[in-house]
Amino acid sequence: MTQQSESTTTSTPGREDDDPASSLPSTLSPTRLSTQSSALSTAPRAPALSPPRSASLPSHPLEAPSPPLAEPRPLAERRVWPRTFHDRLTAPLPGLMAMARFAREGAIRPTRESLVDIPLIPVEPAPLPRVDARTVAVSWAGHASWVVRIGGLTVLTDPVWSRRILGTPARITPVGVPWSELPRVDAVVISHNHYDHLDAPTLRRLPRDTPVFVPAGLGGWFHRRRFTAVTELDWWEAAELDGVRFDFVPAHHWSKRTLTDTCHSLWGGWVLTAPDGQRVYFAGDTGYGHWFSRIGQRYPGIDLALLPIGAYDPRWWLSDVHCDPEEAVRAVRDLGARRMAPMHWGTFVLSAEPVLEPLTRVLAAWEKAGLDRADLWDLPVGGSRVLA
Repeated sequence: MTQQSESTTTSTPGREDDDPASSLPSTLSPTRLSTQSSALSTAPRAPALSPPRSASLPSHPLEAPSPPLAEPRPLAERRVWPRTFHDRLTAPLPGLMAMARFAREGAIRPTRESLVDIPLIPVEPAPLPRVDARTVAVSWAGHASWVVRIGGLTVLTDPVWSRRILGTPARITPVGVPWSELPRVDAVVISHNHYDHLDAPTLRRLPRDTPVFVPAGLGGWFHRRRFTAVTELDWWEAAELDGVRFDFVPAHHWSKRTLTDTCHSLWGGWVLTAPDGQRVYFAGDTGYGHWFSRIGQRYPGIDLALLPIGAYDPRWWLSDVHCDPEEAVRAVRDLGARRMAPMHWGTFVLSAEPVLEPLTRVLAAWEKAGLDRADLWDLPVGGSRVLA
Protein backbone atom coordinates (compact mmCIF):
# COMPACT_ATOMS: atom_id res chain seq x y z
CA MET A 1 0.00 0.00 0.00
CA THR A 2 1.27 3.43 -0.85
CA GLN A 3 0.30 6.54 1.00
CA GLN A 4 1.17 10.14 0.35
CA SER A 5 1.43 13.13 2.63
CA GLU A 6 0.67 16.65 1.53
CA SER A 7 4.38 17.27 1.24
CA THR A 8 4.11 15.07 -1.92
CA THR A 9 6.51 12.49 -0.53
CA THR A 10 5.41 8.90 -0.96
CA SER A 11 6.27 6.13 1.48
CA THR A 12 5.10 2.80 2.81
CA PRO A 13 5.69 3.17 6.58
CA GLY A 14 3.22 0.44 7.45
CA ARG A 15 5.14 -2.19 5.50
CA GLU A 16 7.95 -4.49 6.55
CA ASP A 17 9.67 -7.21 4.56
CA ASP A 18 8.83 -9.65 7.34
CA ASP A 19 5.20 -8.52 7.72
CA PRO A 20 2.80 -10.99 6.07
CA ALA A 21 0.48 -8.26 4.84
CA SER A 22 3.30 -6.40 3.11
CA SER A 23 3.58 -8.87 0.26
CA LEU A 24 -0.12 -8.70 -0.63
CA PRO A 25 -1.43 -6.33 -3.29
CA SER A 26 -3.59 -3.45 -2.09
CA THR A 27 -6.46 -4.75 -4.21
CA LEU A 28 -6.69 -8.05 -2.33
CA SER A 29 -10.32 -8.66 -1.39
CA PRO A 30 -11.69 -10.66 1.56
CA THR A 31 -12.62 -13.43 -0.89
CA ARG A 32 -9.07 -13.70 -2.14
CA LEU A 33 -7.83 -13.45 1.42
CA SER A 34 -9.55 -16.72 2.21
CA THR A 35 -7.24 -18.45 -0.26
CA GLN A 36 -4.18 -16.70 1.15
CA SER A 37 -4.68 -17.38 4.85
CA SER A 38 -1.40 -19.23 5.17
CA ALA A 39 0.43 -16.11 4.02
CA LEU A 40 -1.27 -13.96 6.61
CA SER A 41 -0.03 -15.59 9.77
CA THR A 42 3.39 -16.72 10.87
CA ALA A 43 2.25 -18.30 14.13
CA PRO A 44 -0.26 -21.03 15.03
CA ARG A 45 -3.74 -19.87 15.88
CA ALA A 46 -3.61 -20.96 19.51
CA PRO A 47 -0.28 -22.54 20.49
CA ALA A 48 0.00 -24.42 23.74
CA LEU A 49 1.48 -22.50 26.63
CA SER A 50 5.01 -23.50 27.51
CA PRO A 51 6.36 -23.03 31.04
CA PRO A 52 7.79 -19.53 31.52
CA ARG A 53 11.47 -19.14 32.30
CA SER A 54 10.47 -16.82 35.12
CA ALA A 55 7.15 -16.88 36.92
CA SER A 56 7.37 -13.17 37.67
CA LEU A 57 8.69 -11.81 34.38
CA PRO A 58 7.73 -13.56 31.13
CA SER A 59 10.62 -13.63 28.69
CA HIS A 60 10.22 -12.64 25.09
CA PRO A 61 10.18 -15.58 22.64
CA LEU A 62 12.22 -13.83 19.94
CA GLU A 63 15.96 -13.31 20.21
CA ALA A 64 16.40 -11.13 17.11
CA PRO A 65 17.40 -7.50 17.73
CA SER A 66 14.59 -4.96 17.85
CA PRO A 67 13.91 -3.18 14.55
CA PRO A 68 14.55 0.57 14.69
CA LEU A 69 11.56 2.70 15.58
CA ALA A 70 10.17 5.15 13.09
CA GLU A 71 10.95 8.82 13.45
CA PRO A 72 7.94 10.67 14.90
CA ARG A 73 5.71 12.29 12.33
CA PRO A 74 4.46 15.88 12.66
CA LEU A 75 1.41 16.39 14.83
CA ALA A 76 -1.86 17.16 13.03
CA GLU A 77 -0.29 16.37 9.66
CA ARG A 78 -2.82 16.27 6.81
CA ARG A 79 -2.34 13.14 4.72
CA VAL A 80 -3.87 11.28 1.80
CA TRP A 81 -4.78 7.62 2.32
CA PRO A 82 -6.06 4.78 0.15
CA ARG A 83 -9.82 4.35 -0.02
CA THR A 84 -9.67 0.89 1.56
CA PHE A 85 -7.48 -1.08 3.94
CA HIS A 86 -8.88 -4.49 3.03
CA ASP A 87 -5.35 -5.68 2.31
CA ARG A 88 -4.54 -5.40 6.04
CA LEU A 89 -7.12 -8.00 7.05
CA THR A 90 -5.58 -11.14 8.55
CA ALA A 91 -8.75 -13.19 8.07
CA PRO A 92 -11.60 -12.92 5.59
CA LEU A 93 -14.69 -11.06 6.69
CA PRO A 94 -17.77 -13.25 7.25
CA GLY A 95 -19.52 -14.28 4.05
CA LEU A 96 -23.16 -15.06 3.33
CA MET A 97 -22.95 -18.61 4.72
CA ALA A 98 -21.50 -17.38 8.01
CA MET A 99 -24.15 -14.67 8.23
CA ALA A 100 -26.86 -17.25 7.63
CA ARG A 101 -25.47 -19.53 10.34
CA PHE A 102 -25.22 -16.63 12.75
CA ALA A 103 -28.83 -15.65 12.10
CA ARG A 104 -29.97 -19.26 12.39
CA GLU A 105 -28.23 -20.00 15.68
CA GLY A 106 -28.95 -16.61 17.21
CA ALA A 107 -26.28 -17.09 19.90
CA ILE A 108 -25.36 -13.45 20.37
CA ARG A 109 -26.34 -12.88 24.00
CA PRO A 110 -25.80 -14.80 27.26
CA THR A 111 -28.58 -16.95 28.68
CA ARG A 112 -30.94 -15.35 31.13
CA GLU A 113 -29.47 -17.55 33.87
CA SER A 114 -25.95 -16.14 33.39
CA LEU A 115 -27.19 -12.55 33.42
CA VAL A 116 -28.12 -12.94 37.09
CA ASP A 117 -24.37 -12.66 37.81
CA ILE A 118 -24.27 -9.02 36.70
CA PRO A 119 -24.32 -7.77 40.34
CA LEU A 120 -21.19 -9.85 40.98
CA ILE A 121 -19.09 -7.92 38.44
CA PRO A 122 -16.60 -5.97 40.58
CA VAL A 123 -17.32 -2.23 40.58
CA GLU A 124 -15.30 -0.04 42.94
CA PRO A 125 -15.16 3.60 41.83
CA ALA A 126 -12.46 5.52 43.65
CA PRO A 127 -10.64 8.84 43.24
CA LEU A 128 -7.89 8.86 40.65
CA PRO A 129 -4.44 8.35 42.16
CA ARG A 130 -2.13 11.32 42.64
CA VAL A 131 0.64 11.30 40.07
CA ASP A 132 3.62 13.33 38.94
CA ALA A 133 5.50 13.45 35.65
CA ARG A 134 7.47 10.30 36.55
CA THR A 135 4.40 8.25 37.49
CA VAL A 136 2.53 5.84 35.25
CA ALA A 137 -0.98 5.00 36.45
CA VAL A 138 -4.06 3.47 34.85
CA SER A 139 -7.72 3.68 35.84
CA TRP A 140 -10.38 1.51 34.22
CA ALA A 141 -13.56 3.38 33.30
CA GLY A 142 -15.04 0.22 31.73
CA HIS A 143 -14.86 -1.69 28.42
CA ALA A 144 -11.79 -0.35 26.52
CA SER A 145 -11.86 3.07 28.18
CA TRP A 146 -8.83 3.82 30.36
CA VAL A 147 -7.46 6.92 31.97
CA VAL A 148 -3.72 6.55 31.44
CA ARG A 149 -1.41 8.94 33.30
CA ILE A 150 2.03 8.86 31.68
CA GLY A 151 4.88 11.32 31.37
CA GLY A 152 2.77 14.02 33.00
CA LEU A 153 -0.06 13.56 30.47
CA THR A 154 -3.61 12.31 30.97
CA VAL A 155 -4.56 10.12 28.02
CA LEU A 156 -7.98 8.57 27.37
CA THR A 157 -8.20 5.34 25.38
CA ASP A 158 -11.32 4.67 23.27
CA PRO A 159 -13.43 6.86 25.57
CA VAL A 160 -17.03 5.66 25.90
CA TRP A 161 -18.86 7.37 28.74
CA SER A 162 -22.32 6.85 27.20
CA ARG A 163 -24.87 4.61 28.87
CA ARG A 164 -25.80 2.98 25.55
CA ILE A 165 -24.17 2.47 22.15
CA LEU A 166 -25.85 1.75 18.84
CA GLY A 167 -27.27 -1.76 18.51
CA THR A 168 -26.32 -2.89 22.00
CA PRO A 169 -28.18 -3.09 25.33
CA ALA A 170 -27.34 -0.44 27.89
CA ARG A 171 -24.13 -0.90 29.85
CA ILE A 172 -24.47 -3.34 32.73
CA THR A 173 -22.06 -1.53 35.04
CA PRO A 174 -21.68 2.21 35.65
CA VAL A 175 -18.84 4.25 34.24
CA GLY A 176 -15.97 3.72 36.66
CA VAL A 177 -14.58 7.26 36.47
CA PRO A 178 -17.13 10.10 36.46
CA TRP A 179 -16.43 12.59 33.69
CA SER A 180 -16.57 15.43 36.21
CA GLU A 181 -13.65 13.90 38.13
CA LEU A 182 -11.28 13.72 35.16
CA PRO A 183 -8.29 16.04 35.14
CA ARG A 184 -7.63 17.98 31.96
CA VAL A 185 -7.47 15.49 29.09
CA ASP A 186 -4.16 16.00 27.28
CA ALA A 187 -4.70 13.42 24.52
CA VAL A 188 -7.05 10.73 23.22
CA VAL A 189 -6.11 7.55 21.36
CA ILE A 190 -8.64 5.65 19.22
CA SER A 191 -8.10 2.04 18.16
CA HIS A 192 -10.78 1.83 15.43
CA ASN A 193 -14.20 3.12 14.48
CA HIS A 194 -16.63 0.52 15.88
CA TYR A 195 -19.30 2.16 18.01
CA ASP A 196 -18.14 0.61 21.28
CA HIS A 197 -14.72 2.23 20.75
CA LEU A 198 -15.54 5.48 18.92
CA ASP A 199 -18.38 7.19 20.75
CA ALA A 200 -19.49 10.54 19.33
CA PRO A 201 -21.48 11.72 22.40
CA THR A 202 -18.45 11.22 24.65
CA LEU A 203 -16.05 12.91 22.26
CA ARG A 204 -18.36 15.92 22.00
CA ARG A 205 -17.56 16.63 25.65
CA LEU A 206 -13.92 17.36 24.79
CA PRO A 207 -12.50 20.73 23.76
CA ARG A 208 -12.00 20.70 20.01
CA ASP A 209 -8.28 21.43 20.35
CA THR A 210 -7.67 18.23 22.31
CA PRO A 211 -4.88 16.24 20.59
CA VAL A 212 -6.39 13.08 19.12
CA PHE A 213 -4.36 10.16 17.74
CA VAL A 214 -6.29 7.96 15.31
CA PRO A 215 -5.78 5.21 12.72
CA ALA A 216 -5.11 6.08 9.10
CA GLY A 217 -8.29 7.10 7.29
CA LEU A 218 -10.21 8.15 10.41
CA GLY A 219 -9.08 11.76 10.55
CA GLY A 220 -11.94 13.03 8.40
CA TRP A 221 -14.48 11.84 10.99
CA PHE A 222 -12.84 14.12 13.56
CA HIS A 223 -12.28 17.02 11.20
CA ARG A 224 -15.98 17.02 10.35
CA ARG A 225 -16.61 17.46 14.07
CA ARG A 226 -14.18 20.39 14.16
CA PHE A 227 -11.33 18.74 16.03
CA THR A 228 -8.22 20.69 15.11
CA ALA A 229 -5.33 18.56 16.44
CA VAL A 230 -5.89 15.18 14.77
CA THR A 231 -2.89 12.96 13.99
CA GLU A 232 -3.50 9.96 11.71
CA LEU A 233 -0.94 7.17 11.73
CA ASP A 234 -0.29 3.99 9.80
CA TRP A 235 0.97 0.80 11.47
CA TRP A 236 4.45 1.19 13.00
CA GLU A 237 4.30 4.99 12.75
CA ALA A 238 4.63 7.31 15.73
CA ALA A 239 4.16 10.87 16.94
CA GLU A 240 5.27 12.66 20.09
CA LEU A 241 3.43 14.96 22.46
CA ASP A 242 5.31 16.67 25.29
CA GLY A 243 7.94 13.94 25.34
CA VAL A 244 5.49 11.01 25.33
CA ARG A 245 5.70 8.79 22.26
CA PHE A 246 2.51 7.42 20.65
CA ASP A 247 3.17 4.41 18.38
CA PHE A 248 0.33 2.89 16.34
CA VAL A 249 0.69 -0.89 16.00
CA PRO A 250 -1.21 -3.64 14.15
CA ALA A 251 -4.17 -5.66 15.42
CA HIS A 252 -6.20 -8.60 14.14
CA HIS A 253 -9.48 -6.80 13.58
CA TRP A 254 -11.34 -4.65 11.02
CA SER A 255 -13.34 -1.43 10.78
CA LYS A 256 -16.87 -0.42 9.85
CA ARG A 257 -19.25 2.31 10.96
CA THR A 258 -21.81 2.57 8.18
CA LEU A 259 -23.13 0.32 5.43
CA THR A 260 -20.63 1.66 2.91
CA ASP A 261 -17.33 2.19 4.77
CA THR A 262 -16.07 -1.33 5.56
CA CYS A 263 -12.29 -1.16 6.13
CA HIS A 264 -12.10 2.42 4.85
CA SER A 265 -10.04 3.27 7.94
CA LEU A 266 -7.36 1.26 9.69
CA TRP A 267 -7.48 -0.48 13.08
CA GLY A 268 -4.80 -1.20 15.67
CA GLY A 269 -3.40 -0.61 19.14
CA TRP A 270 -1.13 1.95 20.77
CA VAL A 271 2.20 1.77 22.57
CA LEU A 272 2.67 4.77 24.86
CA THR A 273 6.26 5.40 25.95
CA ALA A 274 7.16 7.90 28.67
CA PRO A 275 10.33 10.02 28.46
CA ASP A 276 11.98 7.69 31.00
CA GLY A 277 11.15 4.60 28.89
CA GLN A 278 8.15 3.22 30.79
CA ARG A 279 5.74 1.61 28.33
CA VAL A 280 2.02 0.87 28.28
CA TYR A 281 0.49 -1.15 25.43
CA PHE A 282 -3.20 -0.61 24.72
CA ALA A 283 -4.35 -3.39 22.39
CA GLY A 284 -7.70 -1.90 21.45
CA ASP A 285 -9.80 -4.68 19.91
CA THR A 286 -8.00 -7.70 18.49
CA GLY A 287 -7.95 -11.41 17.92
CA TYR A 288 -4.95 -13.55 18.77
CA GLY A 289 -2.16 -13.89 16.24
CA HIS A 290 1.34 -13.11 15.08
CA TRP A 291 1.20 -9.36 15.64
CA PHE A 292 1.75 -9.72 19.39
CA SER A 293 5.22 -11.20 18.99
CA ARG A 294 6.08 -8.57 16.36
CA ILE A 295 4.99 -5.79 18.71
CA GLY A 296 6.96 -7.29 21.59
CA GLN A 297 10.07 -7.54 19.43
CA ARG A 298 9.85 -3.94 18.29
CA TYR A 299 8.90 -2.49 21.69
CA PRO A 300 10.79 -4.52 24.29
CA GLY A 301 10.18 -3.94 27.96
CA ILE A 302 6.42 -3.31 27.92
CA ASP A 303 5.58 -2.62 31.55
CA LEU A 304 1.81 -3.08 31.25
CA ALA A 305 -0.40 -4.57 28.54
CA LEU A 306 -4.07 -3.56 28.49
CA LEU A 307 -5.60 -6.58 26.75
CA PRO A 308 -9.18 -7.54 25.78
CA ILE A 309 -10.59 -10.75 27.28
CA GLY A 310 -14.32 -10.61 26.47
CA ALA A 311 -16.83 -10.72 23.59
CA TYR A 312 -15.48 -14.05 22.30
CA ASP A 313 -18.42 -16.49 22.11
CA PRO A 314 -19.28 -18.08 19.70
CA ARG A 315 -15.65 -18.76 18.77
CA TRP A 316 -16.40 -19.78 15.18
CA TRP A 317 -17.74 -16.25 14.65
CA LEU A 318 -15.44 -14.13 16.81
CA SER A 319 -12.07 -15.88 17.09
CA ASP A 320 -10.49 -13.86 14.28
CA VAL A 321 -11.29 -10.51 15.89
CA HIS A 322 -11.55 -11.01 19.68
CA CYS A 323 -9.17 -12.79 22.05
CA ASP A 324 -10.58 -15.18 24.59
CA PRO A 325 -9.03 -15.11 28.09
CA GLU A 326 -6.53 -17.91 27.41
CA GLU A 327 -5.36 -16.19 24.23
CA ALA A 328 -4.92 -12.92 26.11
CA VAL A 329 -2.56 -14.68 28.51
CA ARG A 330 -0.64 -16.12 25.54
CA ALA A 331 -0.44 -12.61 24.14
CA VAL A 332 1.25 -11.40 27.33
CA ARG A 333 3.94 -14.04 26.78
CA ASP A 334 4.30 -13.11 23.11
CA LEU A 335 4.62 -9.43 23.98
CA GLY A 336 7.15 -10.04 26.73
CA ALA A 337 5.01 -7.75 28.88
CA ARG A 338 5.64 -7.59 32.62
CA ARG A 339 2.00 -7.13 33.63
CA MET A 340 -1.47 -7.44 32.18
CA ALA A 341 -4.68 -5.55 32.91
CA PRO A 342 -7.81 -7.19 31.39
CA MET A 343 -10.44 -5.07 29.64
CA HIS A 344 -13.31 -5.35 27.13
CA TRP A 345 -15.59 -7.27 29.48
CA GLY A 346 -18.12 -6.50 32.21
CA THR A 347 -19.49 -3.34 30.56
CA PHE A 348 -21.49 -4.04 27.39
CA VAL A 349 -23.10 -7.39 26.57
CA LEU A 350 -21.73 -7.97 23.08
CA SER A 351 -21.66 -11.77 22.78
CA ALA A 352 -22.88 -15.03 24.26
CA GLU A 353 -20.44 -15.94 27.05
CA PRO A 354 -21.71 -15.62 30.65
CA VAL A 355 -20.94 -12.17 31.98
CA LEU A 356 -18.46 -13.33 34.68
CA GLU A 357 -16.75 -16.00 32.58
CA PRO A 358 -14.00 -13.77 31.11
CA LEU A 359 -12.74 -12.95 34.60
CA THR A 360 -12.84 -16.49 35.95
CA ARG A 361 -11.15 -17.89 32.84
CA VAL A 362 -8.35 -15.31 32.76
CA LEU A 363 -7.60 -15.97 36.43
CA ALA A 364 -7.40 -19.70 35.74
CA ALA A 365 -5.26 -19.25 32.62
CA TRP A 366 -2.86 -16.95 34.46
CA GLU A 367 -2.42 -19.48 37.27
CA LYS A 368 -2.00 -22.35 34.80
CA ALA A 369 0.73 -20.42 33.01
CA GLY A 370 2.62 -20.12 36.29
CA LEU A 371 2.72 -16.34 36.21
CA ASP A 372 3.00 -14.15 39.29
CA ARG A 373 -0.49 -13.32 40.55
CA ALA A 374 0.64 -9.79 41.43
CA ASP A 375 1.29 -9.10 37.75
CA LEU A 376 -2.34 -9.69 36.76
CA TRP A 377 -4.14 -6.41 37.40
CA ASP A 378 -7.74 -7.61 37.27
CA LEU A 379 -9.13 -4.23 38.25
CA PRO A 380 -12.73 -3.62 39.20
CA VAL A 381 -14.61 -1.08 37.12
CA GLY A 382 -13.35 2.21 38.52
CA GLY A 383 -10.16 0.68 39.90
CA SER A 384 -6.65 2.12 39.50
CA ARG A 385 -3.08 0.90 39.79
CA VAL A 386 0.23 2.72 39.77
CA LEU A 387 3.39 1.30 38.23
CA ALA A 388 6.04 0.97 40.91
